[in-house]
Amino acid sequence: MRLAAPGATAALLILAACAAGGPSHDGVFAPGVDPSAQAEDGLVVGHRLMQAGEYQLALDAFTRAAGQQGLTAEVLVALGSANLALGRLNQAEDLLRRATREDAEWPEAWNNLGVVLIERGQTAEAAAVFRKAFALDNGQSTAIRDNLRLALAKLEDPGYDEAAQQQYRLVREGSGSYRIRRAP
Repeated sequence: MRLAAPGATAALLILAACAAGGPSHDGVFAPGVDPSAQAEDGLVVGHRLMQAGEYQLALDAFTRAAGQQGLTAEVLVALGSANLALGRLNQAEDLLRRATREDAEWPEAWNNLGVVLIERGQTAEAAAVFRKAFALDNGQSTAIRDNLRLALAKLEDPGYDEAAQQQYRLVREGSGSYRIRRAP
């Protein structure tokens, strides 16, 4: 009598276990895919991922939303915000500028563009952008107001040094608006 190789025996045991067990009803395994189910909106998924700090996955979800909905102002702001969170300031600026051209009356788009400009050291333009966002928002958003205050303070203090700049960090608020806060 000849014995099977150890690798072949292990493979047969695994296949036998799979066939005997069948689908698990105790919830241990992931559910199957329902190809007829409606997919969740990419913007909704992306915003959830942004809140969870998963910026690259959020960018992927926003990109899928762009494929489904087109490059609307909302999608452009979402893509720009994800790129901002990833530190990709050039891409974020380009996308947010396009968003402000698409919808020039949206304060969040202007605010996020201002945050990018502050991060890039373009304080004068950032202050002008925050002023526009503040005016469009009628002064209702504390995030926009605080960002405008910071930009104006940086404009008034030409001796603003790099060490002081490191005391600030970006904080996400709402559905894609950013605020610049002092780091603890």
